[in-house]
Amino acid sequence: MSYWNSRGLRGSQFEELVNLSNEQYQKEGLAVIQKIPTPIKPVQIDNERHITLAYFEQKSTVDYIGVMAGIPICFDAKECGKKSLPFSNIHPHQVAFMNDFAAQGGLAFLLVHFTDYKETYVLPLETLNEYYTEGRGRSSIPYSAFDKELLVADNGSPFLNYLATALVYRKKQKASLKMPDVAGQGEDETDPGRDRDLPEG
Repeated sequence: MSYWNSRGLRGSQFEELVNLSNEQYQKEGLAVIQKIPTPIKPVQIDNERHITLAYFEQKSTVDYIGVMAGIPICFDAKECGKKSLPFSNIHPHQVAFMNDFAAQGGLAFLLVHFTDYKETYVLPLETLNEYYTEGRGRSSIPYSAFDKELLVADNGSPFLNYLATALVYRKKQKASLKMPDVAGQGEDETDPGRDRDLPEG
């Protein structure tokens, strides 16, 4: 059980970057992506009715859910400083939700930032399943499993243009699985707005 103390709370810089990027995506009309808050249960409340201690209740979904250019997407943002992504950072309910989401035609992935390398990757759900669900005896996903084609480009912008990389994943996924268009709606892969870099300020 994870506890939260108001005096010691510090948000993840990586998540803050993702949140700011999502705000910019929405301003530019490229996507609408919402952060799903984790429910908390208060344990201590001070005399001014402020919550000073609480514990995080387990979520049934992932960190982010939204839509980009007509494509439903969901993902969890993970940050690790090692040369692998430990399974301790991944929860069974998240993987189960992502698979259910993908079964309905959505795009599900992990957005993983390696602090040691200062690199951010889109990790496909298929790769996650391969290591987390099928890789018996493993305790992490190695850095070598991350596809260099799904490395989020550092274009010098203060924002993280991860959706351009997510679209690369979508195209690779459709090519390998020969997927039909979602719900019969043609996904316009040539729409210039979908691969447009975020503005730099």
